[in-house]
Amino acid sequence: MSTDDVASPPAAAVALEADRTPAEPASEGVGRAAVSGVLWMTAQKWLVRLSGLATVAVLTRLLSPQDFGVVAAASTVVPLVYLLSDMGFSTYVVQLPHADRRTLSTGFWFSVSAGGLLCAALVLLAPALGDLFRLPAVVPVLRVMVLSVLCVALGSIPEALLRRAMRFRALALQGAVAAVIAQVAAVVVAVGGGGVWALVVQLVTAQAVSSVLVWVSARWWPAMQFSRSEFVAMTRFGVKVVGVELVALARSWGETAIIAGTLGATGLGYYNIAQRLIQVTQDMSAAALVPVSTVVFAQVRTTAQRLRTSYLRALQVSYAAVTPLMTFIAVAAPLVVPILFGSEWGPSVPVAQALAVAAVLTLGAMLDHGLFYGVGRPGQWLVYALGVDAVTVATTAWTVRYGLAGVAIGFVCVSFLATVVRWVLVGRLVGVSTWSVGRPLATTVLLALGSSAGGWLALHLVSGLPRLPAAAVVGVVVAGLYVVLTRLVTPRVFAELGALG
Repeated sequence: MSTDDVASPPAAAVALEADRTPAEPASEGVGRAAVSGVLWMTAQKWLVRLSGLATVAVLTRLLSPQDFGVVAAASTVVPLVYLLSDMGFSTYVVQLPHADRRTLSTGFWFSVSAGGLLCAALVLLAPALGDLFRLPAVVPVLRVMVLSVLCVALGSIPEALLRRAMRFRALALQGAVAAVIAQVAAVVVAVGGGGVWALVVQLVTAQAVSSVLVWVSARWWPAMQFSRSEFVAMTRFGVKVVGVELVALARSWGETAIIAGTLGATGLGYYNIAQRLIQVTQDMSAAALVPVSTVVFAQVRTTAQRLRTSYLRALQVSYAAVTPLMTFIAVAAPLVVPILFGSEWGPSVPVAQALAVAAVLTLGAMLDHGLFYGVGRPGQWLVYALGVDAVTVATTAWTVRYGLAGVAIGFVCVSFLATVVRWVLVGRLVGVSTWSVGRPLATTVLLALGSSAGGWLALHLVSGLPRLPAAAVVGVVVAGLYVVLTRLVTPRVFAELGALG
């Protein structure tokens, strides 16, 4: 069989067709695919996160904060193994102008081999990691969670094929099915008294089902080929991707160790729940733009004007989409946290409020991450990430003395400083002024201040109502004011959001 063969139709035909298209496809085709991808991925995020919120609401009543803290600690380790087993090769495949069977097979066999070796190493090192976190309960949890690593390694290249072909509908449906099955499994285990293992089962099940589904959809099969030259090219790109993720993981480890060592597993659990709430909110708003934008930036990077236009439009729409929800969390967290997780999770409230503010700032970083990868500049992003994450850990070490709220506020300050630096870097990359990159956030802050003021007033006026209707009133006020202000201040962005919906 020829080394240029990829797979059997129909998915393989789509992948090959993507390889044969010009490096700069028609704007209309890319635009339609991008909008469709955003809509499908957004629908998936809403389904998964709404069901996930319901699942977490159940689990927080069946499990203890310590259970969540143990899994949070273990979850800072497992992504490192995901990362090293993939070595950034799936990202390389997504942005590569042409990918033949030999390239894909080389990436696949490396991922599977590396994943197996790293799983064995993690099993052996689990006791040492438990000592590092001062949490002996982490050891058995880690040893079971390694099963998810094999699933990720097996599915990374087929998933990359679907992404480069912009088959986001298939990815969205697969992700939704995997997540719902995993959530059901977690609740069943928790109801049966499984404790912390409910969270472990959820992770492993989600990855296993997702891996099976991407193989079924991609209909691709690796050849018994391994190209040294392709491996070297992939490694040159991938090592920079791995560097970025290693820096992020090191920061996560540092923060986890600092919080757990100072405030204990319970404090870490409170912090983790606040993080989960913010992550859910992000995923239900603009997170769908990130995986789509990386592919789009790779498609249009050969034309400077198209790249600038695509980036600035994505940035404006992302801020406009995510800010109302984050503003609502910042205002209504005293109602939202008890409704979703129970009154005993009150210490998570101020953390969630501070992280909601930080999330608006870091949204730009999520999009910029995709931009630098899409244009083949992961090395520049690595330098930026190294500096920012080092400052973040140092700030956490200093602010933890003031409790969880101090840690969260410190993160807000670091996020703001990092945002200003990022404006300069992105401006140079796409050829616009620093202010052009920063203007969308400045406008967003003004809109958020106006809508949050109305939200705070509504919160005090409905203080006598039960929590759920009170939260609904605050949500309507915040959203309504934001829509009105957006229509008045930035009518073009308002029109683009309407077109997207």
